[in-house]
Amino acid sequence: MFVTGAACGPLAANCYLVAVDEGQECVIIDPGMGAAPVVSSLVNKHKLTPVAVLATHGHFDHVTDAGTVANQYGIPLWIHSGDRHLLANPQAGLGEDFAGWLDVMLPDGVSTPARVETVDGHQTLDLAGLTITVIPAPGHTRGSVLYEIDDDGTPVVFTGDVVFAGSVGRTDMPGGDSGTMSSTLRGPVLSLPDAAHILPGHGPASVIAHERASNPYLRAPFLN
Repeated sequence: MFVTGAACGPLAANCYLVAVDEGQECVIIDPGMGAAPVVSSLVNKHKLTPVAVLATHGHFDHVTDAGTVANQYGIPLWIHSGDRHLLANPQAGLGEDFAGWLDVMLPDGVSTPARVETVDGHQTLDLAGLTITVIPAPGHTRGSVLYEIDDDGTPVVFTGDVVFAGSVGRTDMPGGDSGTMSSTLRGPVLSLPDAAHILPGHGPASVIAHERASNPYLRAPFLN
């Protein structure tokens, strides 16, 4: 499996392009603020053909350029219905201070995708020659999901802001819930096999075995 991408925007949110190999169809995961020109450059460099945009959740740093990218390539955006409203109203997912900052950063608002598809439960998507398992993982937002792809027997999981290397997503923004997040961490996250690679929404990649052993937010004192 071929994965490329970059950290984009003022919050350095990771945007990923995923394909079976270079020169083939790809999906684009979390094109946030400032991601559109990066995506275009990577598509051209690696001779990729985008077929879908996937959002791990609806926060602005992960979807600001989702509409621009989806419309540029004439492809759909997939997002959980619980976060769909954030595509048109990103301020709804932020606290008051952050919402004011976003008004300054995006005075003209955001471009909404012409085609939106929703993922509402545990399901699989067959896109770009990849079988992508969608795992609901609410807590950071109501519509947070994990996207799991098998890479020759090794699960690769795009975790958005659910779990990072050494940390987990915050729950104090509108739509967040600490109890729900704990259930997600105890369930979908800790149910992942030790060999699973995680590619989070911010920061470096990791492996679940390492996170299980060292991430303080995946230990009983925090989860209980």
